[in-house]
Amino acid sequence: MPLQARLRTPPVPPPCLLAPTTSSNFVVHSLQSLSRIPLLRSNGFRSFSHARSAKPTADVNVEEEGKTDFAKLKQKIEALGINSDSCTPGVYDHLYCPKCAGGKSIHRSLSFHISRNWSYGIWRCFNIQCGWAGKVFADTKKAYPGLDLHGKSNSSRPLSMESLRLQMLGDELLAYFAERTISKETLQRNNVMQVAGDQKIIAFTYWQNGHLVGCKYRTIEKKYWQERNTEKYLYGLDDIAEADEIIIVEGEIDKLSLEEAGYYNCVSVPSGAPQTVSLKEIPSPEKDTRFQYLWSCKDYFDKASRIILATDGDVPGQSLAEELARRLGRERCWRVHWPKKDEANSFKDANEVLSYLGADALRDAIDKAELYQLQSLG
Repeated sequence: MPLQARLRTPPVPPPCLLAPTTSSNFVVHSLQSLSRIPLLRSNGFRSFSHARSAKPTADVNVEEEGKTDFAKLKQKIEALGINSDSCTPGVYDHLYCPKCAGGKSIHRSLSFHISRNWSYGIWRCFNIQCGWAGKVFADTKKAYPGLDLHGKSNSSRPLSMESLRLQMLGDELLAYFAERTISKETLQRNNVMQVAGDQKIIAFTYWQNGHLVGCKYRTIEKKYWQERNTEKYLYGLDDIAEADEIIIVEGEIDKLSLEEAGYYNCVSVPSGAPQTVSLKEIPSPEKDTRFQYLWSCKDYFDKASRIILATDGDVPGQSLAEELARRLGRERCWRVHWPKKDEANSFKDANEVLSYLGADALRDAIDKAELYQLQSLG
């Protein structure tokens, strides 16, 4: 019997510039942990066991380190004027913003999140006149890769909505997504924008730690290009920051489709799929240019015990799944097979399944994913 995916837990949207809300959908539930699959080292990616050490001194050290991080982070948060006493680690809380005091309506406009281990805090004010955002680490030496200590992306220039000339989606593009069963709420949560001007150009904004780090553009005619001089990241990276299970898809719209089906711990690769599987050995992380987006967020995958590959069903999609499995470790990868469209053909990707068969069929396909190792042997 296939092991069901455990990702249908509606989390709070990561800090972003859009969709202020105080609805009950913004309650984060802890992920239920099932039995873990034994994990092995594979090409540099390694999942760490959560088993308690047999040495009491090791436990004491970990506990003391946690207390130290708690004290350091709490002190830094209070220096910002944020009261964290009522905050729950791992949950997004709504607080009064110390910068704008909630604006004219005096509401809790600050979305604030503390990591479960008190290693960092992240926030953004949803008051459109404020927009105060940032991240603070308990220990700056443990900062996530991809950001310097000032929170800027490793690109030639800081990115912003203004510098990229982005604006909210207009009615025409909202209708375009509606035809693909992507709701306005999902688009807002993921900060899907459009380029200002007469042309209808979709802008998929890429974020890490609440900071804009890249942008990928698409026309309705499926012409793609990316912002120049920026590193490549996985799309939706902040959604897997603390994930034990991760779904990887091939395109931004597929990531949005999985969210419509209730799966939030999902990311998309930024640059599509290779035509074939390379017959060469995997290069070192420094030279593995095409898949640098995996190595740059290695810490995220180190924590995952199960990775579901939901790439396209065509030959390039199968090649991408194989290349990902080679790097992430086949022993913890699972492969999705899309349902049949007719006797000879299957649906191509997550969005096709969502559009033609609905969210239940998409969830069923994810839940029936097969262990990649067994599939390869077959």
